[in-house]
Amino acid sequence: MADSNRIQQDKEGVTLWVKVVPRSSKNGVSGVIDGAVKINLTAPPVDGAANEALQETLAKLCGLRKSEVTILSGHTARQKRVLLHGAKLEQVKKALGLPD
Repeated sequence: MADSNRIQQDKEGVTLWVKVVPRSSKNGVSGVIDGAVKINLTAPPVDGAANEALQETLAKLCGLRKSEVTILSGHTARQKRVLLHGAKLEQVKKALGLPD
């Protein structure tokens, strides 16, 4: 999949691919790998804890409510597709420190 398809604006908000790194020392974005945003999380990948932490972290970084962050696919995988409801592409790229 081309990098340009990894983060895109649609009528509902912004859809992006993320690569989750659980059990990290702190929560946050640590770069881009193959077009997916690499996000470190302190939570372990057990009982949905990493998914909860991912939603909280993306919401905080992008100025959204946790309920506005939906994991569309990859609930049990490290690679996930996420929808940020109502977000704008430029806002998300700036908030996550991504290049234009």
